[in-house]
Amino acid sequence: MCTMIALIQRVRRASVEVEGVCIGEIGAGLLALVAVQPGDTPQQVARMADKLASYRVFADDAGKMNLGLKDAGGGLLLVSQFTLAADTGSGLRPSFTTAAAPSEARLGFAALVDACRERLPRVETGRFGADMQVALVNDGPVTFWLET
Repeated sequence: MCTMIALIQRVRRASVEVEGVCIGEIGAGLLALVAVQPGDTPQQVARMADKLASYRVFADDAGKMNLGLKDAGGGLLLVSQFTLAADTGSGLRPSFTTAAAPSEARLGFAALVDACRERLPRVETGRFGADMQVALVNDGPVTFWLET
């Protein structure tokens, strides 16, 4: 079964540029690099949006990671990254046969953006398929691999 993948990083700030122009930036929050795989369903998109909004990676008053982005506040920067779906099991060159075709991935990523915007007040994005430069200040560092 295919799974939508997100590599999330808790950040103090993050931004994405295309051709030298900043197209998305956040202060404190989460940067999520996202890969869509063939056959990812609307249910998987919704589950990933729920995880991005509620995964407990922010400290509560006692200093424990008990708060999700929805509770802690802050922004979400979503960046499509098909290379997360690479098959790296053999050889010295990744295979991308496990990543969704661009037309399917574009729709899946757009659906995830919409679902996150329904759950969170501040969602920024990169540009699907573009050569992007992503900058971040990792907070912690705190980094997690999420799958649906």
